[in-house]
Amino acid sequence: MPTCPKVLAALILLLVLPLQPGRAAESNVVATDHDSASLVSASDGFMPGQTLTVGLRLRLAPGWHTYWSNPGDAGEAPSVDVVASGGASGHATRVDWPAPLRLPDGPLMSYGYVGDVVLPLRLTLAAAPGGGQLQLAATAEWLACASVCVPEHGSFGLRLSQGAPAGPSAQAPLFAQAAARQPLPSPFPARLTPDGLELSGSGLGPAAVRDAWFFPATPGLINQVAAQRVTVTSGLIRIGLKPLPDLAHAHAIDGLVVLRDPAGNESMLSVSAPRAAAASDGAGFSFAALPRLLLLALLGGIVLNLMPCVFPVLAMKALAFSRIAGSHHTEQRLSAAFYTAGVLVAFAALGALMLALRAAGSAAGWGFQFQSPLFVAAICWLLFMVGLNLGGLFEIGGSFAGFGQTLAARRGHAGDFATGLLAVLVATPCTAPFMGVAIVGALSAPAAVGMTVFLAMGLGLALPYGVFTLVPGLAARLPRPGTWMVVLRQALSFPIFASCAWLAWVLSIEGGDRGVLVLAAGLVLLAFAGWLVGLSQRLGVASVPWRARSCLLGAALSTVLALAMLPDLSGSQAAGASAQHVVAGSEPFSEARLAELRRQGRPVLVDMTAAWCVTCLVNERLALAPADVQRAFEAHHVVTLRGDWTNRDAQIGSYLRQHGRDGVPFYVFYPAGGEGHVLPQILTASTVLHEVGG
Repeated sequence: MPTCPKVLAALILLLVLPLQPGRAAESNVVATDHDSASLVSASDGFMPGQTLTVGLRLRLAPGWHTYWSNPGDAGEAPSVDVVASGGASGHATRVDWPAPLRLPDGPLMSYGYVGDVVLPLRLTLAAAPGGGQLQLAATAEWLACASVCVPEHGSFGLRLSQGAPAGPSAQAPLFAQAAARQPLPSPFPARLTPDGLELSGSGLGPAAVRDAWFFPATPGLINQVAAQRVTVTSGLIRIGLKPLPDLAHAHAIDGLVVLRDPAGNESMLSVSAPRAAAASDGAGFSFAALPRLLLLALLGGIVLNLMPCVFPVLAMKALAFSRIAGSHHTEQRLSAAFYTAGVLVAFAALGALMLALRAAGSAAGWGFQFQSPLFVAAICWLLFMVGLNLGGLFEIGGSFAGFGQTLAARRGHAGDFATGLLAVLVATPCTAPFMGVAIVGALSAPAAVGMTVFLAMGLGLALPYGVFTLVPGLAARLPRPGTWMVVLRQALSFPIFASCAWLAWVLSIEGGDRGVLVLAAGLVLLAFAGWLVGLSQRLGVASVPWRARSCLLGAALSTVLALAMLPDLSGSQAAGASAQHVVAGSEPFSEARLAELRRQGRPVLVDMTAAWCVTCLVNERLALAPADVQRAFEAHHVVTLRGDWTNRDAQIGSYLRQHGRDGVPFYVFYPAGGEGHVLPQILTASTVLHEVGG
């Protein structure tokens, strides 16, 4: 164990203080029922050109606490601003934080202080013309917390005389206590491993260290309430940490390690632990978990076919099923292969983009592209054109005339491939059961493994269509192609148009009125372009080629005009970003509000949702909005905290990653005084009533 000069200095100071004639150096006191605060100085005089130590003194009532620089799972660090004028000038805002205490509170962990504590700051005093007394003016804000948290603030003034101090002030013992808990740079090399934190050095061992624990400098990297299992061997200390997903993308972890020796003495060491080489680039990933991840990804992809987000694409799939009914087995298998290829290419592109964004430090989650008004408008326009095509306004690759041999011989592999691409784009607002764990595992694994998991999800999405075409006899059970297919095709355009209406509503939340106006104008231009394409096809059949070409040119110009409006949507998000999609009777989600309700013993339902998540909207209507569910909420005093992820929100993304999820819907119910537990992604009213009543 290293010798701590600051601790020895503090002990010496405490011994000699009774021999000194110390004078008070304390400001006015701001007092409430739960604490009092003042500005104090370590000495009763000052000298220009030297450093003066001052501090915010908080005297907290029994049962109350305030917070460290990292408050933990809830709370906020105090802030102090001190300005010196008069006999010298100076300015300080940086607190030299003493080591905090761990303050567990049910499912949360806070880091802070209790009792009588000083948060010191150092003022470097520059000489000022005229000399005279030093005037210190300070403002501070802090939280005083017990079962509730109370925001506090105060303004303080203190005067000190110029000249050599007569001795330490009466408050100097408090500064000595703070100095004794000041962390020193660790003399022991530290590194971050897949299991936690390691310190190594010749001074370490069971004879010198009985216990150890770690305070992270920033939240969101480890589960702060989880137990830290400590192993001490000769020359090595291992502190077990439970990582959160963001830790997988951190190159190092900073914080404070407290070492306790067998006699109970504590040493505080500041550490910056780089990631061990063996754990870089996802090498800490356990390959034993890979089969389970792949199975979850495959099942998630299969179940994704049943999610509401994919219903628009099911219309196109139904048409494809009917089209291949009379085809040769080879044609059926090629159709399935091209559709599967489209799905896999889209999943590979989306997975590569998410892995790249995570490597760059972005908090992108599943369905992140639907947080862009530009993307929502583009998908709405694309689906609208698909609907117009299904409705017969124009044809792609010729008309539906000639249903017999001509239709059976037409392969349409480009259409199969495009349908696979579109299925993935439309499906991403939904997170199917099993998919959440698979996505988080993919993003925390090496890139090659992550891509394999994403491709397994794509294979699951394409599997039902593949089975339908590969199993002999299934396709043969469909009716033979005929005139009924035209009616079916036109009828299937209406689910597509319904999806366009939903996307327009999503855009109204994300982009506001301007976004809806741009979207509607684009729909008109694209409808005009589609009508011109259909007209050109009919004129081509009537052997009027120059008129057909004129129509195609007009269609191209109309399409270009629509696409030219898309950049306007990139600036419309700011206008719509403040619009919160909050249901009546619920509150907007925040970590601080959740912690406050938990301290009050209130049952809480956390509802993570988004306007572009169809499953979320279905759950809301069928499981959360019914009158009997709302009556149960009222009877049991349940508070619903609704996290709206329609537009990107870092706090919601962090909460999802803390629970190993990367998309919505996501529900957690916290019973009064109990641990929170995750509810199914597909909710029913009976499930919610059971949780609330249980």
